[in-house]
This record gives sequence, C-alpha cells and structure tokens, in this order.
Amino acid sequence: MDHPDSPGDPAFASLRPLEGGWSGETFVAEAGGERTVVRIYSGRRGPDAPAVDAAVLAHAAGVVPGVPPVLEVRRADPDQGLPGLLVTGFLPGERGDLVLPRLDDAGAASAGEALGRVLVALAGAVLPRGGAFVDAALTIGPHPAPYDVDGLVELVEVLVAAPGSWLPALGAAGLDRLAGLARDAQDLLDEVPQHCLVHSDLNPKNLLLRVPDEQDAPVEVTGVLDWEFAHAGNPFTDLGNLLRFERRPAFHDAVVTTYAALRGVEADRALELARAADLAALVELASRAGQNPVSDRAAAQLGAVVASGDLDAQTGTWR
Repeated sequence: MDHPDSPGDPAFASLRPLEGGWSGETFVAEAGGERTVVRIYSGRRGPDAPAVDAAVLAHAAGVVPGVPPVLEVRRADPDQGLPGLLVTGFLPGERGDLVLPRLDDAGAASAGEALGRVLVALAGAVLPRGGAFVDAALTIGPHPAPYDVDGLVELVEVLVAAPGSWLPALGAAGLDRLAGLARDAQDLLDEVPQHCLVHSDLNPKNLLLRVPDEQDAPVEVTGVLDWEFAHAGNPFTDLGNLLRFERRPAFHDAVVTTYAALRGVEADRALELARAADLAALVELASRAGQNPVSDRAAAQLGAVVASGDLDAQTGTWR
C-alpha cells in the first residue's frame, strides 16, 4: 500500500489514535481492508528515531514472537516540516491489560508462563555492554539523561534534585532510606555483569494475548509492542517491569517460576534481582507523580517500598 508523505495527505484522514497509547504519536490506519500502525514522531528523540526503532524491531523479531513487521520508515525532514514516520503491521490479539483481569487463575497462570518464556528469550539475547541504541546499526552508546550516571545512588540524587520532582515528598528520613535501598540494589545488580536486549516497557498494555476457545489450551502471546525504550541492559529488568504492579499470585508466580526454571536460577533470587533492576524506573516514574496515572501509581508503590524498607512491597491488592 502507499503511505502518506505528510500529515495533510488524504490517507491521514482515516487515522485514529491507537487504543491504549498514551504518547499521542501512534495511530491505526486502514486502507483496502488492511490495517497498519503508524507512528508519527514528535522529534524529541531526533530525526533518526524511526530508523533506530525499525532496526530494534528487526533485531527483536529474531528473538521473541509477536514483533510487528516494519512496512515503511521515513526519517524526519525538519527543513520540509515533515515528521519522522514508522509504519508497521497490525497484529492480532487483545491488549494484556484488558485480558488478564478477566482470566481465571488457570488462565492467568497460562499467560504468566507464556510471558515468562518471552522474558527468558529477551534475557538470552546477549549484548556486549549496556547502553542506549544510538543509530540504525544498533550501536550501543551512553544512556540518555538522567540514566547516564554512575549507578542507582547517583540516579536517585539526580532525580531528587530535578525541578518539580515528587521525591522530596518522601521527607529527609525517607530519602535516606531510599538511598540505602539504592545502594543495596546496586550491590545485587553488580553480581550480574551480563547485558541483553531489554524492552524496558514490558507491561500488559504493550502485550497482545490470545485466549483460545479450547479448554486447557495455553494462552498465546501474539504481540510485543512499543519498543521505543529498548536498550542494552540487565537481563532482570524486564522481569521487574512486568511484575512492578502485576501481583496476582497465579500470574505473578507463574512468570517468576517459568523465568527462574528456564534460566537456572532460584525463584526468590530472580525476583530479588528483578525488584532491584526495576528500582531505577520506579524512582524515575515516581519523580513525575502528578503528571499521569502511572507515575502516581509508581509514587504510591515507592512510598510503600521506602516505608517498609522492602523492594518487594506493594500497595493495595492485585486486581
């Protein structure tokens, strides 16, 4: 199919925002009965962002199932006022955040096992060092600010001092406890020198699942979406990301036990490392409390972690 060269092109008239997308940059287009996903880049990541994301998708397609195929890539042209563009195929399945709440425990465990296997595949996609992908060759460079710092303790310090940060609301004693938790988490992470392909936003909203009609048939992962934050990092990061808020025992335990068994690590150890690896993202999200519901939820979670001194602490009950 032909794709438009500018937002004013008639083909863009049929664009509608992708359900569940919060960036305001991702749309569904339909022409001739074919649906595609169109991402229009704001420019905040530079003109090469579409090519970098396309390269990540191509690499990830050889690692995990359900990576959308790339149909078109266009570099931004600021001189012509044209934004960057990435067009991918539209995958079957339903968003995980809509599917998981209605599954019974057996279905939730099946979904957890399937996603545990996805996590193991990502952890096995070994990369030589950690950092951000900076070009279409997937060259690994430094992480963007504020993550390009020397460890979790320094990251916490940077985020506490950031203009408008919510973190000072923890109080002096709370910030001291947070610094101690960051030191302990960094010590744990230093014991895992490996680096791998990290999705870095692997939550149910970015996953497509298919629940078969046949009883006892396994839940399938049909889509792993939104690789914008992908990078080379710690192999426990995505496990921590997925389980940050997802605490339903049937699902949570199936994810952890599948991941641990296939990677040859004790389940308790895997979860401990996952919580440590997720602390950076949890603190960064919490620092932006008041800006969106996810940041507000992260702030509540971080408050529980700091109050208890336990990275595995949570707020409320599973939903």
